[in-house]
Amino acid sequence: MAVELKVPPLGESITEAVVGKWNKKKGESVSVDEPLVVLETDKVTIDVPAPAAGAIATIAFKEGDKVRVGDVLGTIEAGGASASAPAPQQAAAPAPAPAAAPAPSAAADTRITPTARKIVEENNLDVAQLKGSGTGGRIMKEDALGQLSRPASEAPAPARAPAPAAPSGPRPRADREERVKMTPLRRRVAERLLQAQSNAAILTTFNEVDMGEVMDLRKQYNEKFQAKHGVKLGFMSFFVRAAIEALKTFPQVNAEIEGEDVVFKRYYDIGVAVSGARGLVVPVLRDADTLSLADMEKKIGDFGVRAKNDKLTLSDLQGGTFTISNGGTFGSMLSTPILNPPQTGILGMHNIVERPVARNGQVVIRPIMYLALSYDHRLIDGREAVQFLVRIKDCIEDPTRLLLEI
Repeated sequence: MAVELKVPPLGESITEAVVGKWNKKKGESVSVDEPLVVLETDKVTIDVPAPAAGAIATIAFKEGDKVRVGDVLGTIEAGGASASAPAPQQAAAPAPAPAAAPAPSAAADTRITPTARKIVEENNLDVAQLKGSGTGGRIMKEDALGQLSRPASEAPAPARAPAPAAPSGPRPRADREERVKMTPLRRRVAERLLQAQSNAAILTTFNEVDMGEVMDLRKQYNEKFQAKHGVKLGFMSFFVRAAIEALKTFPQVNAEIEGEDVVFKRYYDIGVAVSGARGLVVPVLRDADTLSLADMEKKIGDFGVRAKNDKLTLSDLQGGTFTISNGGTFGSMLSTPILNPPQTGILGMHNIVERPVARNGQVVIRPIMYLALSYDHRLIDGREAVQFLVRIKDCIEDPTRLLLEI
């Protein structure tokens, strides 16, 4: 009896996905709940398990195809034998004489671009004879095309007329291009960025913050903090706590516009942008105002590990009332972050650089970070935005304010 393998519900507001990878081929045996196919959505990847034990009977969608919730990905012949298992007569057949180990195929070589690989396979070229011109010796399309234009043997043939000279000048640009489909995550990011630009009046205000006090505090207590809590004391937890204090003072930055209404959030779900395997994602610290600095650091560290391993779930990414993005980890000095709809504010952190500043009439060198607050001007006026950023600056430059909530 054939059992259908269907696309499961993908989460709130997500109706389609892309087939990322089949873990089994047609005819291979599977067990119950074994992950058969990976689906990629605009937020996370989802493993679709086998609903029954048996063998793969049909595969309806190949890798790269778009599918919707409820589509039948394929069927499983319940209790069917694996076609990949050798038949008895095959097992009894005499083994062929051992042959020399073949050279690695182009399909298995990760040092070759997909376009070059296709040319190699269609023309039966020897990958070992190709010299890559790409980064790290990677074989590019033009390398494969160049091999096609060479004679079959490098030794000169006296009776053969010399090969025509290669055309002078650079190759056409089309020969040096590679077309790759945009990933679902990148498509969704593009849509949301365009949506944010089109549906909000985005304005950005800037300030600078002296990181000296926080850095001294980390230097003094980081070892004890790590020994007790098992995690390093980072900068992000301080900024999350400072942002919450500012959000309490200026609640419109923690609100959203819904039609003709303004929805004020009396809770603080802070999105923290982290770099993952498929790009930038924003998991959410739920009820961040109830978390200690140690709890925040543990959760942020866990988000980072799971993002790199592509293990974040939909629930990790949904919601959020305010977002913090740290471009400083990549060396950014200054930027204008774009809102994460329907939120009305996003804080941008940047790298810390020692700069000359005036203190008490003297020029001193201090570790300075530039901060940026992008906000929806439809709801937040410039005065509130500036004061919001000043509140964060005050909390970071005097961390005792975070403890005393003043």
